[in-house]
Amino acid sequence: MHASLIQIAVNPDESVNSRRERAASLVVAQRGADLVVLPELWPVGAFAYTAFAEEAEPLHGPTHDVMAKAAADAGVWLHAGSFVERAEDGTLYNTTLVFSPQGERVAAYRKIHRFGFDKGEAVMMGAGEELVTVALPETTLGLATCYDLRFPEQFRGLVDAGAETLVVSAGWPERRRSHWTLLAQARAVENQAFVLAVGSAGTHGGVEQAGHSVVVDPWGEVLAEAGAGEEVLTVEFDPARTATTRAQFPALKDRRLGLAAPR
Repeated sequence: MHASLIQIAVNPDESVNSRRERAASLVVAQRGADLVVLPELWPVGAFAYTAFAEEAEPLHGPTHDVMAKAAADAGVWLHAGSFVERAEDGTLYNTTLVFSPQGERVAAYRKIHRFGFDKGEAVMMGAGEELVTVALPETTLGLATCYDLRFPEQFRGLVDAGAETLVVSAGWPERRRSHWTLLAQARAVENQAFVLAVGSAGTHGGVEQAGHSVVVDPWGEVLAEAGAGEEVLTVEFDPARTATTRAQFPALKDRRLGLAAPR
């Protein structure tokens, strides 16, 4: 597979409409790729909390429509990162969209683990309740967003649901960049799966972004890594290596479930 991870810069001096069109142009430029991935909350910025309510959209809103067209124009599977969704009941969600090469929406994932503890996303947004996988011709994707990366049980659930390639879109802060790479490698090793983790560049909400999107193989080896600025990280990988790795080193078969808690 040929994957393109678009590490777009998110800065407050660019309007959402302008960045939406620019992101679409970057997607279309990846014509010939199999899979294109964008970062978390790139229309507004993952830490731009004060803009969440104003820029929230329905599921089938401007970002949906622009990304659907970009996927069709490029003829690629598009993981369109995430945007601020306003549900019919008014609840905000951090929602990821995935489109087919024909521009059809094939999946929507609401972020399960909200960051911020007692502020920001954690109090402004609802929590997703469903694991989401997407079957591509070459591999099955398991979807996760940013802070989800710190919760291994979610990724094990995705593997149990058939995921072979784990895709993480993020707005990860520079001050915790070492955790970003470490956790991406850990999720790859423990689940014997490829991890495609794409972050954003720039600064929003006063938080400098880490960038350094990374692709990790099922043995935890880094196949490709971006720098700190805006760029498109491209990588060729063989998704069949997931099954090969699991067969050669069948650690997942040795899991012991349902153990009793200590008394």
